[in-house]
Amino acid sequence: MRTNYPRIGIALLSLLIPAARAISMQTPPPHQKLWSGDTPDVAGPIAPDLSPAFTPKAVAKAMRKVGDWELVEARPHFNQDWTFAALYRGFMAAAKSLHHRQYQNAMLEVGRKFAWKLGPRQTEGDDQAIGYTYLDLYRLYHDPQMLEPTKAQFDRVISLPDVCTESCPPGSDKNTPLWWWADSSFMAPPVWAELYSVTGKRAYLDHMDQEWWVTYKLLYDAKEHLYSRDASYIDKHEANGKKVFWSRGNGWVMGGIALVLQEMPSDYPSRPKYIETFGEMAARLVSMQGEDGLWRPGLLNADAYPLPEVSGSAFIVYGLAWGINHGILDRATYLPAVQKGWAGLVSHIYADGRLGCIQPVGPGPGPFKAQSSYVYGVGAFLMAGSEVRYLAQHKR
Repeated sequence: MRTNYPRIGIALLSLLIPAARAISMQTPPPHQKLWSGDTPDVAGPIAPDLSPAFTPKAVAKAMRKVGDWELVEARPHFNQDWTFAALYRGFMAAAKSLHHRQYQNAMLEVGRKFAWKLGPRQTEGDDQAIGYTYLDLYRLYHDPQMLEPTKAQFDRVISLPDVCTESCPPGSDKNTPLWWWADSSFMAPPVWAELYSVTGKRAYLDHMDQEWWVTYKLLYDAKEHLYSRDASYIDKHEANGKKVFWSRGNGWVMGGIALVLQEMPSDYPSRPKYIETFGEMAARLVSMQGEDGLWRPGLLNADAYPLPEVSGSAFIVYGLAWGINHGILDRATYLPAVQKGWAGLVSHIYADGRLGCIQPVGPGPGPFKAQSSYVYGVGAFLMAGSEVRYLAQHKR
């Protein structure tokens, strides 16, 4: 558990955590090059048979078209990486929403392939992310094999120093927080929260809660109500002079808060603070929504980015729809943004089912092509679809 060890200041962290996150965390070492998507020269026409209509049938059709295409593309490459962990969560959400056994069976295939084990770095949030799918399946099948590897690893990790040990940024010291980048809020915390929910062992949730607020204190901008990507971005600015806030990173934080709240008891002491942050971010992000319903990579300089970023946008839509469905966000206020956002996402589905406009793996806002498609964006889309479909089914 956390002790009061000395923390280095934000200014120093900004020097120690360079944009090399792409090297140290989000890009595997040369011997671990993993496929997570592609950008073909040509992707063909946009799907003519889909509708942006806010109806359960139209939403389900779009989900199936994207999910079926991605399952064929991704299945030969199933792995334990964070990129695929996001996809697996999407397939699990779609399986429940659509009552589609094919997706659920594919996730059982994933678990068996890796003997229900997490990634190789035991303290690394990216390598823990796959555990959410294992625990989700455990809730359905109650097979101890699905639970024990994650539980055993977390029992070891919970007694270790709560700073980065295996994957610190180049040049950093061992006081760097364990979850030092924004999207880590989606990777690890929901797994810890779900393990608490499955086992009833409060220590898992308390560990997650303590680590969460360390990251929050480091990266959350209380004025902008947005997360910096990591400490090296706190003083970075767009060409227009405004701070750099990545839509994808903030989308992953929204998704992470929703997943944590889903597992957290209603009387947990810090729950109101999660809800407060969620509400602040939701209001800020809706104020930045584009005319096409989506969000550009750099939130405070949208005009500098010609294309919307679908993976971040999908997680934002997921978070907004989840918030309405769970009574955390006001339906009348946020439903129009969800409807507009879903229509925007559907407009980037190609005729074969490819979901485009997904920025490749990287450390922050950057250029990409309209036909670019990566598995984590599809996972976000399927998660968004599951919440949007529920919202469309329960009109009030």
